[in-house]
Amino acid sequence: MEEYHDLSGDGGVQKRILQEGTGDERPSKGCSVSLHYTGTLDADGKKFDSSRDRNEPFQFTLGTGSVIKAFDMGVASMRLGERCILRCAPEYAYGSSGSPPNIPPNATLNFELEILGWKGEDLSPKSDGGIQRFIVQSGSSKKRPTAGGLVKVHLVGRHEGRVFEERDVEFCLDEGKEVGVVAGVELALEKFHKEETARLLLKPQYAFGAQGNSELGVPPNATVEYTVTLTDFEALVERSMMSQDEMLAQAKLLREKGTKYLKEEKHELALKLYNRALTYLYDQSKEGEAAKLAIYLNKILCLQKLNSHDEAKVA
Repeated sequence: MEEYHDLSGDGGVQKRILQEGTGDERPSKGCSVSLHYTGTLDADGKKFDSSRDRNEPFQFTLGTGSVIKAFDMGVASMRLGERCILRCAPEYAYGSSGSPPNIPPNATLNFELEILGWKGEDLSPKSDGGIQRFIVQSGSSKKRPTAGGLVKVHLVGRHEGRVFEERDVEFCLDEGKEVGVVAGVELALEKFHKEETARLLLKPQYAFGAQGNSELGVPPNATVEYTVTLTDFEALVERSMMSQDEMLAQAKLLREKGTKYLKEEKHELALKLYNRALTYLYDQSKEGEAAKLAIYLNKILCLQKLNSHDEAKVA
């Protein structure tokens, strides 16, 4: 019989495998996990809860504090299809309060778990599952890159297991399209920490769309996978730390970059930069208002070129 393994380092969470899982992957923080569980009291074996009795898998988001600590810790160690027993000391379960009426104070609990599957953390702006992240290696800092900041990344792109690109690339966030970085990777990078490596599953609307990419051998409407490492990035100075003159100068710089893209008929890139420029313009001076007017006029032109006529009217 498989022995218990100490997951917490202090004996508070111990795991015994009943059935080995398949593959090498394990769910990471932010993944939506589906599993069956049966919970019993360690003292007398009395069952207090079971998803199997309800004939309905339990689903939760890993690593967000929505379940007891032992659940987060134990599930993160499991492979697909694995079954195990998780023994949880009170400090990793319901503590001195218990969970009346079924779980008394200071109770050690046993959970039999079977992990059925998981989805990656949804990073898509519309929460449509189009950008799923599976963390392979956690980052080394709490800071994250922001729009406009320089990022240095290593990319490996795959379609149905075939590597179609692998490269190191530097670019400013919001301008990834200029160096051939797909939208899904660029959007996801704003959630990365330095030195983080993650696998991204991208639906067509966040990758190569209905056109595909013949040069890379990616067909139309393809779901692709990227393994991305954020090797380094430069953090921008926060607006709250900038003077009015500095913010006006930054807005003008972004406007100039946007106008360069506009002249090259790269309207989506230009629009991103114009929108970012406007976030720096709180100055009510004549110079500030003039800069704002010039940016809005160019923004309107971009929107018209992109056939976004309603947005152009608002602008």
